[in-house]
Amino acid sequence: QVQLVESGGGLVQAGGSLRLSCVASGMVFSTDVLGWYRQAPGKQRELVATITRGGNANIKYADSVNGRFIISRDIAKNTVNLQMNSLKPEDTAVYYCYSKAVTGRESWGPGTEVTVSS
Repeated sequence: QVQLVESGGGLVQAGGSLRLSCVASGMVFSTDVLGWYRQAPGKQRELVATITRGGNANIKYADSVNGRFIISRDIAKNTVNLQMNSLKPEDTAVYYCYSKAVTGRESWGPGTEVTVSS
């Protein structure tokens, strides 16, 4: 199993930037996909961005963040990062680090809160 721990959340004004980081430990060698999801109050958890761990990084973004957020990974450090720029109040949510193993098993971090004030 993979353990995930996020950091970097906080309060920022609209138009500002934040960088989230997630460190993976445990059976990281079995990880196929890393990424970020978010859940706003009263809403369902939604995909933000994913990146494949090996080979050429295959990246997907939600339409709502494409062009503003950048996902990256550091295989040597077992980390996945999310650079969030031009933040909007609607980006306010708890952000969860995510991994999926080649077996299909999913793991989640405890979440880090991001609040964007208008």
